[in-house]
Amino acid sequence: MTPSAAVRVQEAPATLLYVVNVAWFFLSHRLELARAALADGFRVHLAADVENESEIADVRRHGIVFHRLHMTRSGLNPLEELRTRAELRDIVRAVQPHILHNVTVKPILHGTDVAGALGVRGVVNAVSGFGHVYSSRRHLLRALLDRAYARAFRPANVRIIVQNQTDRSEVLRLCPSAAGRTHLVFGSGVDLSQFQPTPELAGTPSVLLPARLLRDKGIAEFAAAAAQLRRSGPSARFLVAGRLDPGNRGALSAQEVGALSAASGMQWLGERGDMAQCLREAHIVCLPSYREGVPKALLEACAAGRPIVTTDAPGCRDVVRDGENGLLVPVGNAEALAAAIRRLLNDAALRTRMGQAGRARAEREFGLERVVQVHLDMYREFTMTAATFGRG
Repeated sequence: MTPSAAVRVQEAPATLLYVVNVAWFFLSHRLELARAALADGFRVHLAADVENESEIADVRRHGIVFHRLHMTRSGLNPLEELRTRAELRDIVRAVQPHILHNVTVKPILHGTDVAGALGVRGVVNAVSGFGHVYSSRRHLLRALLDRAYARAFRPANVRIIVQNQTDRSEVLRLCPSAAGRTHLVFGSGVDLSQFQPTPELAGTPSVLLPARLLRDKGIAEFAAAAAQLRRSGPSARFLVAGRLDPGNRGALSAQEVGALSAASGMQWLGERGDMAQCLREAHIVCLPSYREGVPKALLEACAAGRPIVTTDAPGCRDVVRDGENGLLVPVGNAEALAAAIRRLLNDAALRTRMGQAGRARAEREFGLERVVQVHLDMYREFTMTAATFGRG
């Protein structure tokens, strides 16, 4: 290839296709990255399912081309999985992407195989935590998933993004050859200008759990801790801000949330689109999750200068250093959770000190610009090799 031809390959607009299980997750966790890719000259497409048709308009409003991909987030019906893979194959064949960016388990497993079959040379597989199978005793399913993940991580043109050290170790256990292609990125990043520290509001302190209404987010443990603290003090409000997620196998129903609220005195605020305001009104952020990639809610809490109570679990302990910007408690231990919350409720100076430490760490490690830059560098790696980026 002549030098001028090589330049033309590099200058041709690259097509980037995100594959995500559901569009609202893309909008909440990957939109800013996609917008940065658009600004960098990429043509950006999204293949995803939707829970509400309005999500399609929300995606398109940002100049992203949307493709409906039917995908169940829970369940392993072989016929449904075959349909998903066939639909994705049709989308990839039509779009002809230079880079396929797969987010979460099913997109990774389907997307990598489809990319290999159709000659997509650049694949980014983003592991957003290894999920409930890896924290359960479903050994047979885990063994099957191990083999599928190893297959998805093995190709030399695949780059892997993990959000915490535990998941990085898991990737390398499954595929040792992926060591040089695996990148540790702390979650989706946080907009440090949108989430800023503010003084605590006067009055009864509030403890906020910002998360989807899933069992493995520790909602029941939070309710039990709230009930215990309401009996023995100190006085506080216990709030849950998050959406129902009926498509998730671990979802709580509205009736279950209502029962927990009635028994504990916690208040469910529903889904909130003003999380920065919610954090300004909170005194403590609590996330008693069983396992995470890196929870966006905790990154936002750090940026907002709020002390955190969370579990000593993958993802959570990667954000919170015990005694520095929050407190860690054992998974599933409502009594330890109540004790940690009580300690912070009783010590305003400790809350302030931990909040300041969280903001400082967010500025050093969790800023959105840093996360975006890592991804763009990865995308550009594929665009700079003519053999990899030859469609134009």
